[in-house]
Amino acid sequence: MRKLLAAALCLPLAACGFQPMYGGRLAPQMSAIYVEPIPEREGYELRNTLIDILNSDGSQAGKRYRLKIALRESSQGIALQNDATITRYNNTLEASYVLSDAKGTVLTQGAEKELSAYNVAQSPYATLVAEQDANKRAAQDIAERIRLSLGAWFRRNQP
Repeated sequence: MRKLLAAALCLPLAACGFQPMYGGRLAPQMSAIYVEPIPEREGYELRNTLIDILNSDGSQAGKRYRLKIALRESSQGIALQNDATITRYNNTLEASYVLSDAKGTVLTQGAEKELSAYNVAQSPYATLVAEQDANKRAAQDIAERIRLSLGAWFRRNQP
């Protein structure tokens, strides 16, 4: 009886027009993107995350598309103690990207921006680890948003 009820509840969803973005038809285009190396430390994390979520192999050979990303980082102290010591930082990571075909024709471009924060600890090592973790989370979030943007572009411009 439960299976019948579950099937009956799913029937209205079949006609809603919902189609998954990353499965089926878009998977070949997404995996055909070569993500160019990004020199910054956060660029390494961003590139590796993109390679993973696009199901690419990281190799340039045989790719139909190239994704070039430029990063800009900034940091701002936002919390002060009574002695004017900074106790919290906001880091901003901005990524501008350009997707082009194998001939170099620009297909789409965009920018993503992410704010991450971390607290300054008593230990310099703990502060460093907190900063690196905040930057890693920002890079991973930007990678997900770039994938969303590229998926939407491929969806609209699919032959």
